[in-house]
Parts: sequence; C-alpha cells; structure tokens
Amino acid sequence: MKKKGILLLLSLAVLFLLTGCIPGDGRAAPETPANMLWGIWHGWVAPVSLIVSLFNDRINLYEVHNTGFWYDLGFYAAILGGFGGLNLSRKRKKKKKFED
Repeated sequence: MKKKGILLLLSLAVLFLLTGCIPGDGRAAPETPANMLWGIWHGWVAPVSLIVSLFNDRINLYEVHNTGFWYDLGFYAAILGGFGGLNLSRKRKKKKKFED
C-alpha cells in the first residue's frame, strides 16, 4: 500500500511539472517564438495539453507563436516518435525454421 501511495505522489508531481510548460502558457510570443526544441517538448506533452485545454481556454495543443518549419518538425517528430518510439536499434524477431 505504501508503494502505491509513493507511486501516486510521483505521478502527480510529474503531471504538475509537465503542465508547467505546455503550449499557450505565455512563454512564447511573436518577439520570442517557440523553436524546434520547444516543438519536441510540446509534442511529448500533447496528451496532457489536450486534457488541460478542455478546462482552460488559454491552453492549446500547439503553440501558435512558433518559428515555422523547425517547430513543426520537432512537434511532429515527437508526436510520431513519442518517448523513445524512434528507436533505431529495435530487436527483430527471428523466424523459426520448421523442419519436415
């Protein structure tokens, strides 16, 4: 029971940390647009941003003040790849040969 409580507290702490840097939080402006690294981060926290945006009209899924192509590239790479989803060293399953 104690381990579940600690896990719940850690999960809540991570959730609060993730919501601190979601699109629409006021960090990016036309003078200081979000760059590729912010695009990657916003792609990773997109599920959290989607949920928070249901309750807060200021929060968006996507940062509107961005640098264009490079932000888009980072955002979509993170969405498609997720946390380590673009793993280049995946283990391949070996096919077993059946002998007759």
